Amino acid sequence: MNEVLVGGRPRALPERTVRRVVRSVLAGERAAASVSVTFLGRDAMRQLNARFKGHDRPTDVLAFTLRGPGRAPVGDIYLCPWIARREAVARGRPVREELIRILVHGTLHVLGHDHPERSGRERSAMWRRQEKYVEALA
Repeated sequence: MNEVLVGGRPRALPERTVRRVVRSVLAGERAAASVSVTFLGRDAMRQLNARFKGHDRPTDVLAFTLRGPGRAPVGDIYLCPWIARREAVARGRPVREELIRILVHGTLHVLGHDHPERSGRERSAMWRRQEKYVEALA
């Protein structure tokens, strides 16, 4: 069974929306996983990004996965609504759509998908897969 836990403040998406998005991606990928989604403020996200990625700045999403032998992944996804809002405005997108985008993005990372860091990121297979989910869910 796919378990989705939601926590943190401020919650920029309703809990039922977060669960629906994560479960839709898991179903679409034919994957089982337990996923925790936590909304963080800008400072907390900056600290997490500095500690685990070595970047002393906030980011929109971070995802971490634990995999045991023969077990479904257990993942933690951290979302920063402040960065998502800023990115949405810069790209002329609705904020809700951008929040769904980063939630899908994090879920795909939990499942083991990856993309290049800089150039080619938005042309990668993961990005194309992500955008199909966003189109269906936003």
